[in-house]
Amino acid sequence: MNRLHPDLRDEVNKIAEDAYHRHLISGYGDSEYADQYQIVWQGKPRHLSLEAARSLLSSLLQE
Repeated sequence: MNRLHPDLRDEVNKIAEDAYHRHLISGYGDSEYADQYQIVWQGKPRHLSLEAARSLLSSLLQE
């Protein structure tokens, strides 16, 4: 697990878990790429920066 930004990564992981349990995404976790996070959304895995992942997940939860 990449730990360059542990606080941000933990925050994104918590938001992703919430989105997963609400069936807004179908998967999440550390990306194979350094300093990115993977979200499976609309059937496609997406490798996003931590900031972009937080933004996407926050938007999904607000809808």
